[in-house]
Amino acid sequence: MILRDPVHGLVSFEGDAERVIMSLLATKEVQRLRRIRHLGLTSLVFPGAEHSRFSHALGVAHIMERLLRRIREMDEALPKEHRLDASSAREALAAALLHDLGHGPFSHLFEEVLPNSRHHEEWTVQILQDPNSEVYVALEALGAGTAKRVADLLTGNHRLGYLGRALSGMIDVDRADYLLRDSHMTGTRYGLYDLDWLLRAFAFDQCPSGDWVLAVEGRKGLPPFEGFFLGRHFMYRQVYHHKATRAAECLIRGIFTRMAELVMDGNPPPSIPDALRTAAKGENVRLEDYVALDDTAVLYCVEEWSRGPDALLADLCQRLLRRELPKTVPLPAGEGHATFRAELEAEVRAAAKQEGIRHDLNVWIDTTSDTPFEEPEDDGPEGVWVSIRHQRIERLGRISFLLGELRGKKVEAPRLIFAPMLRDKVHAALDRRR
Repeated sequence: MILRDPVHGLVSFEGDAERVIMSLLATKEVQRLRRIRHLGLTSLVFPGAEHSRFSHALGVAHIMERLLRRIREMDEALPKEHRLDASSAREALAAALLHDLGHGPFSHLFEEVLPNSRHHEEWTVQILQDPNSEVYVALEALGAGTAKRVADLLTGNHRLGYLGRALSGMIDVDRADYLLRDSHMTGTRYGLYDLDWLLRAFAFDQCPSGDWVLAVEGRKGLPPFEGFFLGRHFMYRQVYHHKATRAAECLIRGIFTRMAELVMDGNPPPSIPDALRTAAKGENVRLEDYVALDDTAVLYCVEEWSRGPDALLADLCQRLLRRELPKTVPLPAGEGHATFRAELEAEVRAAAKQEGIRHDLNVWIDTTSDTPFEEPEDDGPEGVWVSIRHQRIERLGRISFLLGELRGKKVEAPRLIFAPMLRDKVHAALDRRR
C-alpha cells in the first residue's frame, strides 16, 4: 500500500503492516475521521488548516512504522522478554492509526463545553472494545484479544512500556506528526524539526528505576529533540493559542451554551442530533449516537439554527458563519494581576447587562497556558532520558542547556474576549485603569 502525503511524501505499508492498515481503513469509525478537522476552527485564521484527523492518523501510523523499524535494528540491547514481537508491532501500528478515534467535533471543544462530557480518550477505548464496532471486528480478525491489547497500549497498560510511551509521552508519534503537519497546512514553519535524525538518535537503555526506555543516544542526538520541544512551544504560541482561534472557540461555546438552555427548557432547536440533545441534558451519550457526530453534522445544525426561531442562538450562529468573531484584548498575566482581571471582567459584564446583552454569551476571560518542557523529577521511565557512553543515564533537561532553562516554566496569556458591540465599553474600562 503506497500513499502520497503532503508532509511525509511517499508513505508505504507493506507485508503485515499493509494487512493491519488496510483492514482498519475499511471501517466506518476510521472513515469518520475524514469529517473531523484536526485543528477545529483554526482554518478561520489559517485558511489552509482544513486537514482532517484522518490524514493525521495515517501520518502517525507512518511514523510508528518507521519507529518500529528502528526498534528492530537495536532490540539486541534488550532482554528477550522486552523485545518487539510481531503481534506487539501490529498492536502498536493499529494503536497509532486509531489513537484519535474518539474525537468529537471541533477538536476538543465538544468535550470542554457540554456538561459531563467524556474525554476523547475514553470514547476511543469504548469504540475499540465495543463488539458492535467495525474496528473491534477488524482488530479481532488480526488475532483474538487484539482489541484489548490495543486499548491497553493507548492507556499505558501494555507489557512493553516503551511502546505505550511512544504513543503517549513527552515525545510520541502523535506529536511527531502533528507538529510537522500543522506547520505545513497552516503555512507556518514554527513546528518543523528533524524527524529523520530524531528517530535515528533513539537507543535503548535502562533508567534508574530499572525500566527499559527509548533514550536519546549521546549528546549528538540532542539537537532534534531540542528542536522538537522548541517547535512545539512556538506552535502553541503562534497557532494553537492564536487570539482569533480562541475568539471563535468562545463563539462556539456560546452556541452550545444557548443550545443546551433550549434543550433544558423543552424547546430544542431544529435538527439537533441525538448526541447533542443527550449531552445538553448532562446524560450519558450512547456510543452509536456519538460516532454519528462530526464537524459536518454540527455545521449543518449551525446553518439551520442561524435561521431558527431563537434570536439569541440565531445571532451567534450567524456571527460564526460570517466570521464576525469576538474581539480580544491581552491582559497582564500572573497572580499579581488577578484582581485587575476580575474587576475588568465584572465591569464589562455589568456594561453588557445595561445594554441588554447576555454577558455569559458575549464576555469571557480566556487564559491559555502551556509548559513547553515539563520533566518528571523521579527515576521512573516517563519523560526523556539521555544515554551517554560510560556515564550514568540522565534526564534530558539536565544535559540540554536550552531545555534546562525552559524546564517547568509555565507560559500564560490571559485575554478579555468580547462581542464587537462592547468595544467602546471595554476601551473605556481599560482607560480608567491606566
